[in-house]
Amino acid sequence: MHEGGSRTAPTLRCYVVIEIKAGRFKPDHLGQIGFYMKAVDRQFKQPHDAPTIGLLLCKSKNKVVAEYALHDHSKPIGIAQYQLTQCMPEELKTSLPSIEQIEKELKSRDA
Repeated sequence: MHEGGSRTAPTLRCYVVIEIKAGRFKPDHLGQIGFYMKAVDRQFKQPHDAPTIGLLLCKSKNKVVAEYALHDHSKPIGIAQYQLTQCMPEELKTSLPSIEQIEKELKSRDA
């Protein structure tokens, strides 16, 4: 523990696949994100990397359906709900790039 009771998390070297669904969670979404995770593993993952993590964000979910769908799943996948908001929290505004910065980076890659 550090001064003030705060702790730091160890560095986790892995890929994270995030998929956002506009509707409610359906069990077949796990097949799709599993496919993406396998593609990342085959294309990018190195032997020293930790297992790829999947994060499925859905507009809504039924907890029981999600638990049943994940029960025998061997890959590290999480299912969470998201909520839309009109304003971005200040701490995110300062840590995320602006739309202009993203566009500039994409244009420089195309050049």
